[in-house]
Amino acid sequence: MLHRVIYASESVGATGATTLSIAQILGVSERNTRRDHLTSCVMFHQGHILQAAEGARADLDRLMRRLLADPRHSGLRVLADTPIAARRLDEPMALCDDPRSLLERIGMACISRITASEAEVMLDIRKAA
Repeated sequence: MLHRVIYASESVGATGATTLSIAQILGVSERNTRRDHLTSCVMFHQGHILQAAEGARADLDRLMRRLLADPRHSGLRVLADTPIAARRLDEPMALCDDPRSLLERIGMACISRITASEAEVMLDIRKAA
């Protein structure tokens, strides 16, 4: 059975603030998600991170343990953790390339207060694009 986990966190230091830090994160994350048969999408915006990941329960649990121990995250909160019938995400690690525009479409200015339902709407918008 497949599951989807969506979490939000605050980035620590320069995490996600520069092209180099994003490239480094995406490189390692893509290798890990391919290995674990996960699909994922991540967004960096104004010092915050939002990520959705889909896959088998055991693989998502392993991902969450890594993220909780990762010093680049602070205040990680799980917004959704649910079984799913099919994947919405197609790539091992996709980057949301225009977070400001996507957030504006749902009436949000920042990831810091996003809810599970708003994050799900963003996934729908991204999938339809």
